[in-house]
Amino acid sequence: MKTNAQTISAYDVIYDVVPKLNTVEKLVGHTLDEALNTQELESIARTNTLKMEFQLELTMIRMNLEHLLKRYQQELNAVVEDRRRDQLLTLDAFEAVAIENAAQLYRRVQVHQKAD
Repeated sequence: MKTNAQTISAYDVIYDVVPKLNTVEKLVGHTLDEALNTQELESIARTNTLKMEFQLELTMIRMNLEHLLKRYQQELNAVVEDRRRDQLLTLDAFEAVAIENAAQLYRRVQVHQKAD
């Protein structure tokens, strides 16, 4: 973990991180549900494990993102009302990890989509 404070713009939280996380959640959840319906019994256990791991990861990301949204509610509301009121938000260590993990999940989903 870096010792210096990490930041993200309020605009990026509202218009980049949250939409991408929602997309990842829908795509991967749908893909895993679909896989469960078409797999052999041996593969179902593995897919169920993947699904539980994914859901745990998403829960951790969402909890820390929600913490960020609550801490900076006024700043985020301001940027929704007027994008010119954007400002940098300082992330705590857990929020920074959540933002990075969300970005990694999004990149992984993009790679898998391109491979299909």
